[in-house]
Amino acid sequence: MAEGQTRRRGKDLLDAIYAAAVEEAAAAGPGRLTMDAIAKRAATARTTLYRRWSDPTDLLLDALADLHPVEQPDPGADDLRGDLIASLRLMCDWAFSPAGRAVMAIVADPARDPAAVEALFERVFAKRGGTFTQTVLRHYAEHGHFDPARLTPVVLDIGEALVTKRMMDTGADPGDAYLSAVVDQAILPAVGLPPRTG
Repeated sequence: MAEGQTRRRGKDLLDAIYAAAVEEAAAAGPGRLTMDAIAKRAATARTTLYRRWSDPTDLLLDALADLHPVEQPDPGADDLRGDLIASLRLMCDWAFSPAGRAVMAIVADPARDPAAVEALFERVFAKRGGTFTQTVLRHYAEHGHFDPARLTPVVLDIGEALVTKRMMDTGADPGDAYLSAVVDQAILPAVGLPPRTG
């Protein structure tokens, strides 16, 4: 250890390892992820990683689960439109982060490992509550703002699907005006509510 450096432990070390894993996966691709590369980027020993994880994919999945954001409406929330827009903004910000780029690298890889994709959905998306707008929609349906029967699989996915397509088509953040349009023109009508623009 170089003079002046302090040994990191606990959460500081774990945060550095998780950041290194997603940055390396985003840069090199999940298929070329190695414990050596993660350890080097995290400035820690490879043996430190092997004490907790058996392979780099296992480590990456833990990192992605830890870094995956979930929209959490306040218990007294009463702005469905605003919370839906905020959840899509959270999704866009995450999508262009190292963690979001690592997830896209896993699911978009033509030679992807089906087991890794299945593990991604089980350990990251399902564990952290599914999609961004789904969390908001379920909260408001449970609090009587609209009929929960309207929350079909299509309705739960429509916001993310439209925004993901836009990002794939343009390679850029869709912008807040587009996110508002998705909420006003697709999500709110799908749950039987008019857009509230005032």
